[in-house]
Amino acid sequence: MVQTRKERKAANIKLAQPDRSGVPSEDTLLKLAQDRDLFDQAEKREGEIKEEDEADDDDTLMSPTADRIMDAILWSASLSMLHFTLDVLVQNQYAISIIWPQVIIRAMQAFAVFLLLVYVLHPHASVRKLLPGLPDRYQTPLRQAIFFIASICSSCYLVHISNRYGYLAVMKQSPPVGCIWVWSVIELNLAPAVLSLAITGGFFHQGGYTIKAPY
Repeated sequence: MVQTRKERKAANIKLAQPDRSGVPSEDTLLKLAQDRDLFDQAEKREGEIKEEDEADDDDTLMSPTADRIMDAILWSASLSMLHFTLDVLVQNQYAISIIWPQVIIRAMQAFAVFLLLVYVLHPHASVRKLLPGLPDRYQTPLRQAIFFIASICSSCYLVHISNRYGYLAVMKQSPPVGCIWVWSVIELNLAPAVLSLAITGGFFHQGGYTIKAPY
């Protein structure tokens, strides 16, 4: 039988037992990578990519002041829309013809006032101190105390004017007072918010007022 070329080459290969020592006789891929500093190059490249990503993030993020202003604008826009709604509802309650330009002007005025109040009083990560010189542990209780007092005063006053004042005073005062009441309760923690509502309920009951909503 004629041997093929492959069979002749295979016959020249010496037979040997497999290496069972566990030590590779030739360079492994891991050793080759280490010899050529491939791991160091990959780590260096990974660091460069991470720095580029951090630089991109810094470019896209707003400054703390700009973020605070945007936050105040969003809050003020929501409160001014609430003022607009209450203004329309209270005029509709008394069957007054609505003059839309005046309603819009009052809403814009409310936006300007709330923008200042929210910027100063609303807690923000960039501004931890409401009152300079006061220790940090008292800053949050101070804000909560301000909103607690504002919620009680605004709610009780709204109940009072709704029952004791004429319709002109109610139409003029109830929208801004109602907005302050809603905002104050939102800013409060759960416990003081519930307590302020309970105090308002007690004021309503003890004062002999009736349910006579202006809107």
